[in-house]
Amino acid sequence: MQREGGENPGLFPAHRTPVAQKRTGRWGQSGPPAYNLRFFRVPSVAARGLSFQRDSNVFISNAFAQAAPAAAAGGESSLLSMLPLVLMFVVLYFVMIRPQMKRQKEHKAMIEAIAKGDEIVTSGGLLGKITKLGDSFLTLEVATGVELQVQRSAVVQVLPKGTFK
Repeated sequence: MQREGGENPGLFPAHRTPVAQKRTGRWGQSGPPAYNLRFFRVPSVAARGLSFQRDSNVFISNAFAQAAPAAAAGGESSLLSMLPLVLMFVVLYFVMIRPQMKRQKEHKAMIEAIAKGDEIVTSGGLLGKITKLGDSFLTLEVATGVELQVQRSAVVQVLPKGTFK
């Protein structure tokens, strides 16, 4: 079957015939024939095998530029594009940051309000009664005659009086 640009040698399918080129390197014109596999004749998409494109590159597709959309008047488009980012920060503030600040403030007020004789729980899980207070440390009686010195910031909860015996 005769195709555009030459005969099909039978080595390749009819829709992919390589373009033969002679090497002119160190062998000169008498060198062995080599096929340049970079270029193929590929059937066009519209014709589905009825016509062939000449030397189409199979590995690299054509890129077509698209027209940019017309710019909106003023800076409205930039404000609208920033809106989701701003909304994310607002939600993050009210869901995570503000409640954490509130907890820190309550914990600080609780630590400042502890007094001698209060029963507390530490972050390590120790229960005890406060016997001495310092600026950054307090002494905790966990059993009769057993006293431990812990940091004030390790206090997690102040228990009602009479809980620990």
